[in-house]
Amino acid sequence: MNDIQDKIERFQNMAAADPSNDMAHFSLGSAFLEAKRFAEAATSFEACVKLNPEMTRAMELGGSALLQIGNKVEAKKLLIQGYEQAAAKGEMRVKDGIAEVMKSAGIELPIVEQALTSESGTPLEEPPLPGETGKWIFENVDEAQWDTWIGQGTKVINELRLDFSKLEDQKVYGEYMAEFLGIPSEIVARDAKETE
Repeated sequence: MNDIQDKIERFQNMAAADPSNDMAHFSLGSAFLEAKRFAEAATSFEACVKLNPEMTRAMELGGSALLQIGNKVEAKKLLIQGYEQAAAKGEMRVKDGIAEVMKSAGIELPIVEQALTSESGTPLEEPPLPGETGKWIFENVDEAQWDTWIGQGTKVINELRLDFSKLEDQKVYGEYMAEFLGIPSEIVARDAKETE
């Protein structure tokens, strides 16, 4: 079995064990998206948003998955919702990502927000983590998105009862963070090799 299928099965089990775990649905959607199983990805992201109507990153990825299966009507609704919420919460990098998806699909940005598309969020003051992962986060994630992840990450730690003295638990946490923030897998893999 390959890595992506292992990931899908792990997150399917987590979502089945606790259907109210929004991060399990988010991670399952991300794994399906990586496997190009777009219909299943869309379903998982929609489940995530239903559980957590504030998770704009799930709206971005869910809208992208819906576009891949040709459901532009539902994609438009989800992307507009995510765009407006991200703008209101100051998650400018997420908002800009959603704007990019909408533009490439020929979906008009909400008029009230169009003037804000060139703004960017408050940058982080320094890399929050060591290595290439920390550098990538510093260059690509704004303060509001990082704060959102900290809230979600705390939920991951508590719901999964992660113990950071265990290397495997650190890895699980890192996978959730990479999926949530969109950190390229090659960067995560390089950092993981350096810590082994």
